Amino acid sequence: MTSPLLRQVFVAAAICLNTLGHGAGLGYSAVLVPQLQDESSPIPVTANMASWIAAVTAPSLIVGNSLSASIMSKLGRKITTYIMSGGAIVGWAALLLAPNFEFIIIGRILQGVSFGMAMPLRSIVLGEYTSPKYRGTFLTTISLGQTFGILFAHFTGTLFHWQITGLIITGFFFISHIMTIYSPESPSFLATKGRFEECRQAFHWLRGYEEEAELDDLIETCLLLEKDRIEESTLHKRSFRDRFQMITKPEFYKPIVVMAHCYNLGQVSGSTILANYPLLLLGSVLVPGSNVKFWMIALDTQRLLTNIGAVFIISKVKRRTMVISVASLSAFSMFCISAYVYLRHNSMLPYDAAWIPILLLNIQVFCIGMGMVPLPAIIAGEIFPLEYRSIGSSFSLISNALLMFVALKTFPLLVEYLGMHGSYLLYGCFTFYNVCVIYFLMPETRGKTLQQIEDEFRGRPLKAHEIRERQSLQNDELYQRKMSLRKASVHSIAL
Repeated sequence: MTSPLLRQVFVAAAICLNTLGHGAGLGYSAVLVPQLQDESSPIPVTANMASWIAAVTAPSLIVGNSLSASIMSKLGRKITTYIMSGGAIVGWAALLLAPNFEFIIIGRILQGVSFGMAMPLRSIVLGEYTSPKYRGTFLTTISLGQTFGILFAHFTGTLFHWQITGLIITGFFFISHIMTIYSPESPSFLATKGRFEECRQAFHWLRGYEEEAELDDLIETCLLLEKDRIEESTLHKRSFRDRFQMITKPEFYKPIVVMAHCYNLGQVSGSTILANYPLLLLGSVLVPGSNVKFWMIALDTQRLLTNIGAVFIISKVKRRTMVISVASLSAFSMFCISAYVYLRHNSMLPYDAAWIPILLLNIQVFCIGMGMVPLPAIIAGEIFPLEYRSIGSSFSLISNALLMFVALKTFPLLVEYLGMHGSYLLYGCFTFYNVCVIYFLMPETRGKTLQQIEDEFRGRPLKAHEIRERQSLQNDELYQRKMSLRKASVHSIAL
């Protein structure tokens, strides 16, 4: 008989395959664009068209994320997974069978919408389906799967035609779709819909019979849901009248400003650029005659290994210290790369060797894998006060998607008008600016309660009458907090 752990691994594997496919989609433009720009391509594209192929997925993330929350709450996690993987398959089919540039853009948009749906879904599914003692391990597969997907797309694209590469990537979604058929619906969703017998069956299939206390707690909590919904409706009406006052509170807007700059670090550090324009970037930075495709795969592999190491290091180091240190090192590496490329192109280097740009690029990729990509997702789960966490997470996702779009759309133009050295200098300045904002605004979050973090943003502890007002609201939301401790936080959607 199959053990509960193996069943949880089976469910997590279905999500991981989806994540791997979406990660491969992020890196796919690095495979697609160079081949479309070849003279023999049946669909010729200009530099401007190529930038749209890379960038159009970013605003689509917002649409997908907005759809995901509504579909999950109404139809369940399993149906949402079907729609998400089905949308990805349709998007890849449109791209692979595209007769012209417009169909390629349609395919990329559908891929972006599917990716946007996956961002909240994958964290929620892994949180609700897995046991607390294994949950942290399962959640780490999200960032690792996405990083491995980028590596997979780049490696496969060096061996096969872009259509063959895309067909292989589509296979991940097909396999995930089939595996989802044999997975149960989320016990938490079934309980919220009052389907308690189905909830017990799904819970026992996933967890066995050793965690009955959690199952009883879940059902007991959901029995109070209808009463809480009525009271929550009243609270929302009251909060609507106070919404304007809410946005002026430092504990509301300061975390949003901090997170916007944290996500900006992820974009200007070069993580998205290296995933989408690696051949353009490496061809300009490495010495002439270098094997660009080899170093693309090598740097992707380093990023994956560094990301694995970050899983163990981040939990032991202060968040603020780490993000400032890694971002400062990232800015330093970009200034050095800018100076190196400028001096080499103008024949001003007193000494040159192939290892110099490789070392500088390794430092940049180390910063990306160690902090610029994983740290913002972790900070987003800690920095927002519980009262504003949902809306703060939404602002974070929108900010991240827009910044990704700007970075992908403008990079080819920056290289054309400023050169690679000017582009790196600009990105280094932006990185330094973001470090300064984070240095002055971001408090340390590791090991602190949400209330302590909120007090630091406010600049003072809550007063007595504020505590009483908040306690009156918190009494109506205890079940929500209890559930958020029981399962993975839905606010990790920005991962």
